[in-house]
Amino acid sequence: MKKFSPTKFQLKVWNYLKNIPKGKVKTYKQVAIAIKRPKSARAVANACAKNPDAPKIPCHRVIRSDGSLGGYSGKGGIKQKLRLLRSEKVEI
Repeated sequence: MKKFSPTKFQLKVWNYLKNIPKGKVKTYKQVAIAIKRPKSARAVANACAKNPDAPKIPCHRVIRSDGSLGGYSGKGGIKQKLRLLRSEKVEI
């Protein structure tokens, strides 16, 4: 089996995600701006999708700009993302 090697961009996204406080959410665009790649919201979403350590790296705290959940690559999919956010008292 081929070992997954993250890109520098993915590592930058994942490191930023670790700083989103419990109970707070950011949009993919806000994350892109925060990591100084303002036009990379879609790439941020793809990096979240490749997160190998969800929910420890809290990609569930990143949502779409329209307020919808987006996806969740962790075990349990979108239902689990919703459960995690509700457990953190996030109004969805």
